[in-house]
Amino acid sequence: MDIALKKNQSFRLPVDLIDRLKQLAKRQNRSLNNYVETLLLDAAYHEPNATTLAAMQEAESGALRNEPALDLTSIQAMEKSMGL
Repeated sequence: MDIALKKNQSFRLPVDLIDRLKQLAKRQNRSLNNYVETLLLDAAYHEPNATTLAAMQEAESGALRNEPALDLTSIQAMEKSMGL
């Protein structure tokens, strides 16, 4: 079993941000350190795949602004409004 080497590092963060991070960590029954480490790992190593990148570009382009809104009154109505 490989043991990850870890190093202490100090950061200066706004008090309100630290308080918010503590709240979010508590909701997940995690330590602040573990919660922040997970966020940083995700930010550093998560790379969206091609499909996700294409969807992000489509959303940023505004191409869907003129599409009719989905009918969310029922599953059948939603499927119909999606052309399914």
